Amino acid sequence: MAIIDPHLEHLKRCLKKEVMVSSEPFSWGKTIHKAIKCPGRRYYFWWRIANYLYLSKRNRKLAIRLARKLRNKYACDIHPGTQIGVGLRISHFVGIVISHRCIIGENFHIKQNVTIGVRHINQSGHIHIGDKVEVGANSCIIGDDIYIGNNVLIGAMTFVNKNVPDNAVVMNKKEMTILPVGV
Repeated sequence: MAIIDPHLEHLKRCLKKEVMVSSEPFSWGKTIHKAIKCPGRRYYFWWRIANYLYLSKRNRKLAIRLARKLRNKYACDIHPGTQIGVGLRISHFVGIVISHRCIIGENFHIKQNVTIGVRHINQSGHIHIGDKVEVGANSCIIGDDIYIGNNVLIGAMTFVNKNVPDNAVVMNKKEMTILPVGV
């Protein structure tokens, strides 16, 4: 009887949805073909490999090296120890920083210049983000033990440091003011 590796099964589900983008059964050949053919999917491929190596404790040094190369090439710094569910979607890779202290659900959509992290290095808590969460550009989620529910939309340029319930929209209250020229 074969032993099922949950980390490997998670890797395959993620690669099927994020790299293959197909309803066909998972195939390493098709996944690698799509990673080569579609430049926009390469980041997902290599980050998921690094994530698998790190979380399964197979080769953490290689995982960190892969993540460093991805950071240098894409300007996107997602720690390989971050737990992210199936369906990660990044609109623009530039300026994204996600700490390894994050546990993120499925169908997570993030835009450019977003930081999700902890207040200090020695903190014991995590940032928990539910399923179907979208984070707008230039947003910041920082805290010790924050819970963001399912089906949440965090607007652009929003600072989040408190819990957010399910089915919520979080945005800045400040409104844009337009003044006429010469006033």
